[in-house]
Amino acid sequence: MLTHVRHVTPVAPAAAEGAVARVYGQLAEDFGVLAPPVLLHSPAPAVLRACWSMLRESMLAEGLVDRAAKEVVAAAVSEGNRCPYCVEVHGATVAGLLGRRDGDGDGDALHDPGLRALAEWARHSGARGGARRRPPFPAAHAPELIGVAVAFHYLNRMVSVFLQDSVLPPAPAGIRAGARRVAARVMAALARPGRPPGRSLELLPPAPPEADLAWAAGQPHVAAAFARAGHAVRVAGEAALPERARERVLACLADPPPPEPAGGRWFDAAVAELPPPERPLARLALLTALAPYRVVDADVAACRAVGVDDATLVSATAWASLAAARRIGASLHEDRTSHAGEA
Repeated sequence: MLTHVRHVTPVAPAAAEGAVARVYGQLAEDFGVLAPPVLLHSPAPAVLRACWSMLRESMLAEGLVDRAAKEVVAAAVSEGNRCPYCVEVHGATVAGLLGRRDGDGDGDALHDPGLRALAEWARHSGARGGARRRPPFPAAHAPELIGVAVAFHYLNRMVSVFLQDSVLPPAPAGIRAGARRVAARVMAALARPGRPPGRSLELLPPAPPEADLAWAAGQPHVAAAFARAGHAVRVAGEAALPERARERVLACLADPPPPEPAGGRWFDAAVAELPPPERPLARLALLTALAPYRVVDADVAACRAVGVDDATLVSATAWASLAAARRIGASLHEDRTSHAGEA
């Protein structure tokens, strides 16, 4: 699993101590594997704890929404974000949970109309304005389903930067199809047991709720996880990125570029007013927030050239990823409240 991670060196399980060891222990017990999307955060232990808490309390913890529906959301959000690694993992889990023999969890191929509508909502959850879909679930399900969507808008960005494109090794199509079927059975077996809510909360200190997390209010463990994680990531981001760089990223999130800005020129121009040593990391943070699938090795190399270490790299990109994901969560909550009583 460690070989899936690029650009940073994760803490090896045998060398994990303190908070990192506690997260690894919970991850192994509750998720079933030491998942690379979580492991990649280990150079920044506070961010690791935050990532795991958001994922566990939204996706794994028992609640009102069953695991198959949550996995449909995870796979569809990942598809919308062009994150093939997460599409493979969570698409396989959907296929296994729903008993699909082909191992394919494509939302368009789901037989249940409710799950198809949920996949369509999730796939477009990061779109702007009228391109989003009406929430196809009752208000009581919003904390868990919006929580999964926010967690995967965050995770997809980090995975796109720090993990290889596929879980599976290169192989002929027939072999890969067989591997997908096996993965579906394995992931479904790992996903079925319920997990009691709140276990991860001890990893982070309490934090007050914030207005953009209003969607989580109906489930205390989800609300606490995202509030605590948000505080931890904000502190880490403030240590990694100067204030003017963070302000630049937030301004661009509020007024984003066209969906496909030409080359990297828009991103270069967006950070041009920053001091030269701050530009590489600010540019990487901006790419991570707005177009993570466009990050290339040279973007990370430019950060290394100005002395950025693993912990700073993870902290800065995590801050940018969560800033983008939280904006999306707030928009989904607005959609939910504007259609109250219609689902």
